[in-house]
Amino acid sequence: MTEVVWHVVTSLDGYVAAPGDDMRWIFELHTEPSDTAHEVMTRTGAILMGRGTYEVEDRDRPGIYGGAWRGALFVLTHEPPVEVPDWMTGEFLDASIEDAVARGKAAAGDLDVGILGPTVARQCLEAGLLDEIVVHIAPILLGDGTRLLDRPGTQQTRLEKVSVAESGPLTDLRFRVVR
Repeated sequence: MTEVVWHVVTSLDGYVAAPGDDMRWIFELHTEPSDTAHEVMTRTGAILMGRGTYEVEDRDRPGIYGGAWRGALFVLTHEPPVEVPDWMTGEFLDASIEDAVARGKAAAGDLDVGILGPTVARQCLEAGLLDEIVVHIAPILLGDGTRLLDRPGTQQTRLEKVSVAESGPLTDLRFRVVR
């Protein structure tokens, strides 16, 4: 069964990017292979991200997971970029989150739809489309930046712990969204 899985790295104080959407800190800390990340990447048949995450992905690396991942890629945006990098083999979608996830599921086949970025993850969560959250907690306090999840005025969401593991300096947590 195809699941919708948010895969994310966060600082201990809950930031996925430093000010200016700087994510270099992740790659400076993450030097060892991660069994959890490898499993998520291998189980992912399609990725859905927002324009902001796409812009950060394009900034420092040649593609998703540093260019190691291949599959269907969808970027939700109302304004596709004029210039597209060579690594971008996906589609830009101006669609609702429901339609975007449906396209991702169709493209993923029997594999999962990976969600990258806090905005798309929040939209999936609020629409009842998110099945699992895989979060790597990094041993750093950024102090400011882009929050892991910002949902003021929304209801609580219960999670069920699936597993806890370690990948070098990172702590890997997996949670199922309880419906």
